[in-house]
Amino acid sequence: MTLFFNLFIFILGLVIGSFLNCLIYRLETKGNFLKGRSFCPHCKKVLAVRDLVPVFSFLFLKGRCRYCGKPISFQYPLVELFTGFLFVLVFNYSLVTFNFESFLGFLFLIVISCFLVVIFVFDLKHFIIPDKVVYPAIILAIIYNIFYFILVIDNFNLLIQCLVSAFLAAAFFLLIVLISKGRWMGIGDIKLSFLMGLVLGWPNILAALFLSFFIGAIAGMGLIIFKKKTLKSEIPFGPFLILGTFLALFWGEKTIDWYLRMFLL
Repeated sequence: MTLFFNLFIFILGLVIGSFLNCLIYRLETKGNFLKGRSFCPHCKKVLAVRDLVPVFSFLFLKGRCRYCGKPISFQYPLVELFTGFLFVLVFNYSLVTFNFESFLGFLFLIVISCFLVVIFVFDLKHFIIPDKVVYPAIILAIIYNIFYFILVIDNFNLLIQCLVSAFLAAAFFLLIVLISKGRWMGIGDIKLSFLMGLVLGWPNILAALFLSFFIGAIAGMGLIIFKKKTLKSEIPFGPFLILGTFLALFWGEKTIDWYLRMFLL
């Protein structure tokens, strides 16, 4: 039965991932993602249902448009697969015990994950964290935290912890922006870090920041070693923050315990 639910959630993630690809494209082209059918970005041919099956259409068509033969970006199957696996992780993390509180948390994390996937791809491609995505995510997280911590579990202290985590994370990045005059970080990273604090709370926000900088440093050194970037090259930090967020969400406590054992005990 568990396998069935995981498979169902994975397929749901693939379908939602396909929608997120559409949303990303329409954010790039300033289109309306609520109207209009999907089409090939090269020949503008409206795509049939058989062309839109997540992952399988890409494989069946060998990565090329059925109508014009132009290559389809690997972004599409990768986002679909990543979203599918991410949904499974959220499902197994949130619904250890099935009750109203855990189901509510599951829905919240699913929606927030979708926001984060869009931000990840958009920032990676365009070096911009879109306000149209990050602001609604922040508003949703604030509303959820107030509703969940006050009305559902009646724990005002946890609400304060999340708010303090958000403001401290944002203040940390604001300080970096001010010191570097915007050369090291951007304003978008401040907004994203505020969202991270709302989602993760304390102390998982610390694990997220640690993992983000650690992964970013490793990736940066790798790009320099393989001569893809130089020390003066601009690298978007949003994707590393989002990777750190997901890692801290699922394995934050283990990361903190490991760090304390390695360096402080």
